[in-house]
Amino acid sequence: MAETIREMLPHYPWITNNVKFAFVLLLAAAAYYFIKKIIIPIIRKVVAKTETQIDDILLSDKVLKRISFFAPLFVLHSSIYLEPSWSTILTRVLSILYTMNFILAIGAILNSINELYEKKDRHKEKTIKSYLQVIKIIAYVFGTMAVIGIIVGRSPLEIFAGLGVFAAILGLLFRDPILSFVASIQISSYDLVRVGDWIEVPKYGADGDVIDISLTVIKIQNGDKTITTIPTYKLIEDSFKNWRGMKASGVRRIKRAVNIDQTTIKFCTPEMLNRYEKINLISEYIREKKEELKSYNSAKTINNEILINGRQLTNIGTFRSYLREYLKQRNDLNLDYAFTVRQLHSGSEGLPIEIYVFTTSTDFVKYEDTQADIFDHILAVIPQFDLRIFQNPTGNDFRKV
Repeated sequence: MAETIREMLPHYPWITNNVKFAFVLLLAAAAYYFIKKIIIPIIRKVVAKTETQIDDILLSDKVLKRISFFAPLFVLHSSIYLEPSWSTILTRVLSILYTMNFILAIGAILNSINELYEKKDRHKEKTIKSYLQVIKIIAYVFGTMAVIGIIVGRSPLEIFAGLGVFAAILGLLFRDPILSFVASIQISSYDLVRVGDWIEVPKYGADGDVIDISLTVIKIQNGDKTITTIPTYKLIEDSFKNWRGMKASGVRRIKRAVNIDQTTIKFCTPEMLNRYEKINLISEYIREKKEELKSYNSAKTINNEILINGRQLTNIGTFRSYLREYLKQRNDLNLDYAFTVRQLHSGSEGLPIEIYVFTTSTDFVKYEDTQADIFDHILAVIPQFDLRIFQNPTGNDFRKV
């Protein structure tokens, strides 16, 4: 039987070649398995022991995975002669696979560079991801042109020469990446946004931490843990607020007002001053003011029976002095920064008394607790100064009427 088969094979050479090529396929699979299961693990161990970072980039897992595909491609390419009738097609297919794997290997190297860059603490805030993505796009465009050139049997240079006809179409296709690339340069050059920054972009409803900056989009994780994606170039076109300066300074501003009913503002009577003098925080202030005003009015021989004559204290001014002293004695405020209690323009909703002060913590919860404590106290203490909060009439007010 074996002798018969041996005599028949010379008359059917295609069977011999196909059997040999099938053996080559098995050899290619074995080469891939050998590289992936034996050689690559050895390389990983060697790379892990070295202190240099170049091998961490060039020989990362993603790059080695791409390199392992070159072994079976090389084996197959070396055995094309076994299929002479299919040699042209096989050569083109293998050339395409070579080109695609080479381009993907470049992409893997760029990904490894980005991962290694972001692992360093000093580089976490400034990303190079967008620049590497531009290089990737260029590499993929060249690779695509090379593949097209192999398919049509023309030089890639000829393919590139014909791109002028499609320049307008390519401009439309890559409009966003081009605009985003320019925006990425501006963002990096002026240090506008870093990964980890808290930013607000009202137009897109974004209010949270930047978690990723790529060529085309910026990802923002909002306070409710939802993710907002914004085109990179849109961040330059529209205004946004970056809270990085606040975090860097270690303080956060409270700028909030309460509206006082203007009908309750009046001069302080002696009875009112005697009552205010019993308040510890302003007792010294009241005594000094009483002496100062008494001396002034006596020197000017002013009739004090009518409060409008001469100089008098008002309950709103005394209230502001109390707030200043109250805020000064709090340990959770930083008085080295701007600090004031001021009046704003009065209007139909009363007279606003604004607190302008900075907290010692930028932590969201601590900041809100401090702010709430301050205004809890303010709202509770206002009636002690014969003042009233302005509030639009409610259903209860109408029922009383």
